[in-house]
Formats: sequence, C-alpha cells, structure tokens
Amino acid sequence: MSFSAWLKKHYDEKGQALWLAFFLEVVASVVLFILMALTCVDVVGRYVFNSPLHGGTELTEIGLAVMVFAAMPVVTWRGGHIVVDLLDRFLGSVIVKVLALFAALVMSSSLYFLAWRIFELGERSIGRGVVTEFLGM
Repeated sequence: MSFSAWLKKHYDEKGQALWLAFFLEVVASVVLFILMALTCVDVVGRYVFNSPLHGGTELTEIGLAVMVFAAMPVVTWRGGHIVVDLLDRFLGSVIVKVLALFAALVMSSSLYFLAWRIFELGERSIGRGVVTEFLGM
C-alpha cells in the first residue's frame, strides 16, 4: 500500500486539507516526543547528577506552544473539542446547528485574535532585541 493510499484510508480530509492535517499532526507528535525526552533528561540530570538541563524550562514552554498551535486547527476542523450537550435533546436540531456554527465562529475568531496578538508581541520583541532568559532565543 502506498503512503498516499494509506493517508486516504485513515484520514477523512480531502485534497490539500489531508496533507495539511497530516503535516500538523506530525509536527505535534514530534514535538511531544521531544518534550518527553527533554523532560526525562532534565529530571534524570536534576535528581541523579544534580545538574539540570540548561534552558529545559524554556524549551518546554516553546515546545508546548508549538504542539498546541499545531494540533488546534486539526482538532477544530474535525470537531474534536469536548462538547457538553445537556440541552441538545430539549432544543431543535436547527437550533443545535446554529449554536454549533456560533461556537465555531467564536473559536475561529478567538484563535485569530490570539495569533494576531502573539504576532504583534513577537514583532515588538524582535524590534527591541528581547530574547529568552537562559538560551537567548
């Protein structure tokens, strides 16, 4: 079985969305594995050798941000968020669909606003020459 056929079998997305979802999931998975190894090395270094990994906390913070923002679009696209549907059986199906659309719009606009603010803060930090405390990144 070719890789492309495997993707089409295991993913519901079509066309470019399939490749984008796969790429974002690979990024999130690789970063998660790196965070696991980084934390393991940091803990062993701290408690066995009394020498923690220099900048481990900063790398963990950056990795968590990358992992969350790589996985969030795929989870949102697939509707994989946790949903509390206590009122769905009392409301009509049209109202439930309208509420789902409203929730998707709120989520999309919130993520857009958050990304826009992070980009602005990043530009300002680059302009001022601000770097991380330990690693100078």
